[in-house]
Amino acid sequence: MDILRGISVAPGIAIGEAVVLDAEDFRIPSRTVPSHAAAEELARFTRAIEDSVAELERQTQWMLGHLGREAANVFSWHIGVLKDAKLHRNIERLMEEQAYSAAYATSTVMREYQRRFLQMSDPLLVERIRDVRDIERRLLRHILGESREDLAHLTKPVILIAHDLTPTQTAQLADTLVAGVALDVGGATSHTAILLHSWGRPSVIGLNDVATRISGGDLVVIDAVNQLVLANPDPSTLEDYRRQEAEFNRLSAELDTLRDLPAITKDAEAVHLLSNIEFPHEARTSLAKGAEGVGLYRTEFLFLQPNGFPSEEDQYLAYMEAIRGMKGRPVTIRTFDLGADKYTQEKRYEQERNPMLGLRSIRYSLANVPMFKMQLRAILRAAVEGPIRLMFPLLMSLMEFRQAKMTLHDAMEDLDETGVAYRRNLQVGIMLETPAAAIQVKEFCREVDFISIGTNDLLQYLVAVDRGNEEVSKYYEPSHPALLRVLTEVIKACTKAGVDCSLCGEMAGSPLYTLFLLGIGLRNFSMAPANIPEIKKLIRLATMTQARRVARKALTFETDRQVNSYLREETRKLLPQDPI
Repeated sequence: MDILRGISVAPGIAIGEAVVLDAEDFRIPSRTVPSHAAAEELARFTRAIEDSVAELERQTQWMLGHLGREAANVFSWHIGVLKDAKLHRNIERLMEEQAYSAAYATSTVMREYQRRFLQMSDPLLVERIRDVRDIERRLLRHILGESREDLAHLTKPVILIAHDLTPTQTAQLADTLVAGVALDVGGATSHTAILLHSWGRPSVIGLNDVATRISGGDLVVIDAVNQLVLANPDPSTLEDYRRQEAEFNRLSAELDTLRDLPAITKDAEAVHLLSNIEFPHEARTSLAKGAEGVGLYRTEFLFLQPNGFPSEEDQYLAYMEAIRGMKGRPVTIRTFDLGADKYTQEKRYEQERNPMLGLRSIRYSLANVPMFKMQLRAILRAAVEGPIRLMFPLLMSLMEFRQAKMTLHDAMEDLDETGVAYRRNLQVGIMLETPAAAIQVKEFCREVDFISIGTNDLLQYLVAVDRGNEEVSKYYEPSHPALLRVLTEVIKACTKAGVDCSLCGEMAGSPLYTLFLLGIGLRNFSMAPANIPEIKKLIRLATMTQARRVARKALTFETDRQVNSYLREETRKLLPQDPI
């Protein structure tokens, strides 16, 4: 039994056979072939070796002529491995003795090679893992050709194992039989993690080498309650996890019975629970979980569609679907939060050196006014259908807000000229995500209709930690006293000014912070739909007297560890059986 620890991004227990997905979307199933097809499968492997070597030799000759001998030598080790008779024997033995397919035998042997290199003490040899992965992908490409399988055609629930998933790949999981996900890389608030969280099935990321240590066909347990992944568990452990899985499913079904009950404390303080969505169809999921509206519609995920850049009509139809899905409840649409790790970097000829501090979010929109106006026109048109609020992301100055408002008025003029119906009296607000905006919150309150606090980015800029970098993820801690104090001051300023304030970062959906956020005056929580029932349960068990006491005490601590311990202790008094 192999046990790995990572970062949970969607809670629960999932058990199933592993399917390993590499960076080129090869799905390598556990598969045997009938005896009459064994000779053809062996010939397929032999051709793949020959084609791979020939391909590398052509590349080597090209590099020799254009880039010199040193560059040409890059692939000499690859060619040597592919010609290695021992490698051929190991793969062919699995095909002959176990009746494995060429693809599965190749993947099994190459991953064993990767495991060996991973155990070596010489850092130069450890680096060879990348070369082995490259050789494996090349062979698989020649073995599978156009017959590569995709996740859409799964016939039974599986656990997906991968080094990483792009947001596009993650978005496509909703229509598959994937029951859980385990990834080598990723931080708790990376955009892949956000999508996995919204998807709602058990997922653990930041595991470092799960894609090397687990092979297709292995039995895998995703324990996203305790941030663990187990490969090939022993019978007693497996039986224990099957019981835990059934209990978790029972508790989830119990929470769903709260859907139509109000989020109100025991002493009658009303709280509004909203949802964060990435795709229009999630509006229906939000209603099923009891959301009172959409507090954050992340529209940049429209760029993840196969057709690329969305037209004004594409956007209009998407916003209309979300509005209709919410059946009259309000929808807050955030304009494109592009840049950083989303979409624009892969389109650039030369990537920005520090994209998190670069041309992103509102800066990107103001630098691409035609694209920005196109989105604003689509939002204005859709607002005729139902209650929409418009939100600009990552503001750091009042000047940016005023420029964005001017562009909005320009979009209105465009629609006036063409005679297209739209809604003029739109509520316009900001997503408060920068320390600069937090410090100037009183000035913003004089000009905006509402403020939504985005703690994911606010924390990373406050503590100078890239939230998508697993190497420093241990420093990215929402319990940091600095963040708690900033949130307290922002909510206090909004309350005093009479400006509607919500929080839509991942903190809003974590039971650990519910009492604190209630205690400092937050009354609008926006989160992944799957989190709404548990947060509602906690609110209905709490009193404002208790919440204010917890908030006051939490603000006296000097370290995030002290804050975490205290909040966990207080929350468990209300939710003793729930994992926190």
